[in-house]
Amino acid sequence: MPDVVVVGGGPVGLLLAGELRLAGADPLVLEAADEPARQLRGLGLRGINGRTCQALRLRGLTGPLARAQEELFDRLAADQGPAGADQVRGLLRLLVEHRAKGHFGGLPLVEDQPDPLGTADQFLIKQHQLEQILVDWVTGLGVPLRSGCRVVDVVTEETEVRALLADGSSVSAAYLVGCDGGRSTVRKQARIGFPGTPATMTGRTAVAELADPGAVTASLHGPRGLLNLSLVPGEIATIEFDGGPDERDAPMTAAEMQASIRRVSGVDVTVTRLAGGVRYSDNTRQATTYRQGRVLLAGDAAHVHSPIGGQGLNLGLQDAMNLGWKLGLVVRGLAPEALLDTYTAERHPVGERVLRNTRAQVALMRPGAQVAALREVLGEALAVPATRHHFTAMVNGTDIDYAPGSAHPLTGRFAPPLELTGATPLPDLLRDGRAVLVDLTGSAQIRDAAEGHRVRTVTARCPAHDALAALLIRPDGYVAWATADANLTGLAEAFRIHGF
Repeated sequence: MPDVVVVGGGPVGLLLAGELRLAGADPLVLEAADEPARQLRGLGLRGINGRTCQALRLRGLTGPLARAQEELFDRLAADQGPAGADQVRGLLRLLVEHRAKGHFGGLPLVEDQPDPLGTADQFLIKQHQLEQILVDWVTGLGVPLRSGCRVVDVVTEETEVRALLADGSSVSAAYLVGCDGGRSTVRKQARIGFPGTPATMTGRTAVAELADPGAVTASLHGPRGLLNLSLVPGEIATIEFDGGPDERDAPMTAAEMQASIRRVSGVDVTVTRLAGGVRYSDNTRQATTYRQGRVLLAGDAAHVHSPIGGQGLNLGLQDAMNLGWKLGLVVRGLAPEALLDTYTAERHPVGERVLRNTRAQVALMRPGAQVAALREVLGEALAVPATRHHFTAMVNGTDIDYAPGSAHPLTGRFAPPLELTGATPLPDLLRDGRAVLVDLTGSAQIRDAAEGHRVRTVTARCPAHDALAALLIRPDGYVAWATADANLTGLAEAFRIHGF
């Protein structure tokens, strides 16, 4: 019997399974979708933001991401004409120089100088590339993946939870995590509330051929909505503020996409071929809790919102990083069950903030003179570095603080990029998913305090942080405890509550 069943084999479920395995647990991933469905849900480009890149670097995954991005942009440049190729190379240059930081409601967050905030990489790739990178990683860790396994019910018992499958079989485990999307079966069967606001817009993205590809402009923000021709040849997207899609499940037709393009652009285009398409909306909801006993939620199963701004995937991947090591330690009996309650306590406010800013971004993209004026004013504000940096940190998740008001300002924040003298680089120290206690004083007292605990203790010097004496870093890269003067107050408690 596996320790944990992960329902959903998309990026969030895969990353969670890998984190569980690093923590010593035995996960099993159940994926319902067949391969064509997986490819269809991956239409469009996916932005991997600053904080997610910092987290994935801890597992050695940013190298494969960089190679995947380079391969994708090489293909995109080859598929474009000379002008299009220059546009592709220009965007890649902004990404490689760490200047492109995303956008807010379509207003670009681009820095004049490379990476002034130290938020590191940004990647732009296809979802199937990310999934393949994560599949290779988790299978290398020995995680079993089962496709074609649709979970239809979840039954919680005193000592285990059972996932009932569409074929009549079942799988039991100590815990089950729903990573099965916005219409999560797991969430519904666990009867976890999902309050929020209904859709006000309909987005459509399709792979379509137009009789006259030059009839519509590459990017349009007009009185009837938005239209964008992707850098991916053949991909076209529209957004209409029409109250949300009437039908989410029916296959998209060429006639539907053609009508949407005509309404938004005002041009009588003809779609001659449709190879597939997806609909989306700004339906915005959040689970009331991310844990109900032995059942937990991550990714879109826990929160849904407009994809404008590209935060959803990143939010889910960061859920997985937060939950994986905690659940792994609890299921092995190495940490108190109360550690799982910190998952909702830490991640729910982060999700709530993303829902709030995506609602704001949708509002900024509505047609109308008042909204156009608001965009102009906000555009001026974003030209001010301090304002731009605030929005950049918000959409990249780099201002997250899990322990506001702590004795040390680093506690609860992602560990800074310490340049350690006399030690392995910090990301490499965290590669195997173990907590790390960094001693910057050479104090025997600190080493003695770590004796018998499940942490890797490293003694080093860090001239750039001479006011920092020691810090305890969680497997997900966040600081569990820090001190400026080798005062060990709070360290024993940090060991206890985190199961280290």
